[in-house]
Amino acid sequence: MSEQQKNPNLEAEQVLNSETQNETVEELLEPEVETLEEVTENDELAKALEEVAQYKEAALRAHADAQNVRRRAEQDVEKAHKFGLEKFAKSIVNVADNLERALTSAPDTGESDPVREGVELTLKDLLETLARFEVKVVDPHGEPFNPELHQAITMVPNPELEPNTVMDVVQKGYTINGRLLRPAMVVVSSAA
Repeated sequence: MSEQQKNPNLEAEQVLNSETQNETVEELLEPEVETLEEVTENDELAKALEEVAQYKEAALRAHADAQNVRRRAEQDVEKAHKFGLEKFAKSIVNVADNLERALTSAPDTGESDPVREGVELTLKDLLETLARFEVKVVDPHGEPFNPELHQAITMVPNPELEPNTVMDVVQKGYTINGRLLRPAMVVVSSAA
């Protein structure tokens, strides 16, 4: 006789065991399905958070770029105000040079000379006007040579002065708001 015939309950037991196993497998699979749904939701959340971070970074960069553009524009406007007169000032300092040459060429007789006084007053007024617009004279007589402000025409040996000292100013220099407008043309001493 077969075992099934010997034990009729055995078949019922096997069916019961297989159903129990199926239920156990289903119970085991159900959390996986729920976990899979949770993982999918977490992935979507992570992607969304990543996109938010990217958009936030892009917004910060755009804001920083806008600030940089505004700051550069303000600096450009400030420079335009400061140095807008640069070309005009370069032309006017030539007038000051001519007035100084007129004074040096006219003999100083010690008497009252209305033409000389008029040239002196005109030069004084011109230099005051230039000073109001931040155009300043660079007259380095006796100072050490500075290549940023002076242009050496020649070097002359002079044992009385230290080397690289400005001995004579051929043409005065000018600055506008601290920027060099025209270098001073100078004669510099050299070692004897």
